[in-house]
Amino acid sequence: MNKPKLLIIDDDETILNQMKWALMETYDIFLAGDRRKGLDLFRRELPPLVTLDLGLPPYPRDATEGLRALSEMLEMNAKTKILVVSGNSDQSNALQAIEQGAYDFFKKPIELDEIQVTLRRALNLFHLEEENRRLKRKPVPGSGIIGASRAMETLHKTVRKIANNSFPVLISGESGTGKELIAHAIHHQSDRAEKPFVAINCGAIPENLMESELFGHEKGSFTGAHAQRKGRIEFAEGGTLFLDEIGELGLNLQVKLLRFLQEKTLERVGGRKSYEIDARVVAATNRDLKELTQSGAFREDLYYRLSVVSVTSPPLREREGDLLLLTHAFLNQFSEEARKKIKGLTKEAIEALSVYDWPGNVRELENKIKRAVVMAEGAFLTAEDLELANQSGPPPLPRLKDAKDRLERELAEEALTRYGGNITHAASALGISRQAFHDIISKHGIERPS
Repeated sequence: MNKPKLLIIDDDETILNQMKWALMETYDIFLAGDRRKGLDLFRRELPPLVTLDLGLPPYPRDATEGLRALSEMLEMNAKTKILVVSGNSDQSNALQAIEQGAYDFFKKPIELDEIQVTLRRALNLFHLEEENRRLKRKPVPGSGIIGASRAMETLHKTVRKIANNSFPVLISGESGTGKELIAHAIHHQSDRAEKPFVAINCGAIPENLMESELFGHEKGSFTGAHAQRKGRIEFAEGGTLFLDEIGELGLNLQVKLLRFLQEKTLERVGGRKSYEIDARVVAATNRDLKELTQSGAFREDLYYRLSVVSVTSPPLREREGDLLLLTHAFLNQFSEEARKKIKGLTKEAIEALSVYDWPGNVRELENKIKRAVVMAEGAFLTAEDLELANQSGPPPLPRLKDAKDRLERELAEEALTRYGGNITHAASALGISRQAFHDIISKHGIERPS
């Protein structure tokens, strides 16, 4: 396996040799004693890592040549991680170098152990960013979904499988995970894509207005009904009706919705005529509908009618590798909208993003990046810009529910693999019924091994 390239630019031959012998087993080393030779090597080799002395000839007593070299290299390849090294104790040069895009800053005399650790971190970050750039960002057409984690691959497969039928779909997941984007994805991959996608938030409209909003009304059916009006269900004819926050729907309306799902007909408020409507219903909730059925707040028959097909929208903390992918997508989008040239994030900002728990999921990440782009004064977003400056310490403990779900999924997958996809044997090994095992498979979108 080829060693990663490291370009060392320094006018001190002793330091060049010292670093070469200390690092040559790990890196493919290239040496330069001035800016011109350093730029030639950089242009030819395009190394992922560079250590750069700020005090270079013909002005070794100030940082003019070093800062110029830094700027020119980042202009050629902004992805390179450049570690600035200098004997100049002037902190303003260090700050200027970091502001221009240097990865880190060291003072002479060089501590080799320290610089080796920093080089490893810089290389890991370089590879991670490269991987994220190479990943196939396969947003479902028209959906805006971005993600390449295992959880999102499973989600994309599920969407493709269920898109071309008319069964109702229930999307569950925490707030901010993108449930409406999943509903759009189902619609845009279906044969209904050219027809309307009509969305309504069941928790945002007062209950006394919700019936008319959904089913429409006839002229004179109530005070203020001055004209006949179609409801959202009728507007979704031939397409998809998306019911967000379905758990907030009142019991009376649940009965009417159940009837529509069963018969595909509706009556407007104040009317007697039945209208046959062909609209696929996709519902979403961040609440546990099974618990609501047990408490009597949600009809059990409606729950089973809606959940013919169930989809889980994974929280951001379970989407391994997607955090930076989403971060850079939002950064590019909002930088362009704000007409600001934001090049990326500082390493402290990336570390702060990584240890934060993201209770608000993708929506919270989007809002933080948007605010940071507006507030940022430098070319790189900082942890302060993201309002994550105090996110040090060990990573947070997983939530108990998440840990249980993860264990449940892992045990089910292991049982299926061990018994060659045989549901009966796998369920027996875990001490549960076949139906309970099928519920786990459906809940987590697990595929049986062939």
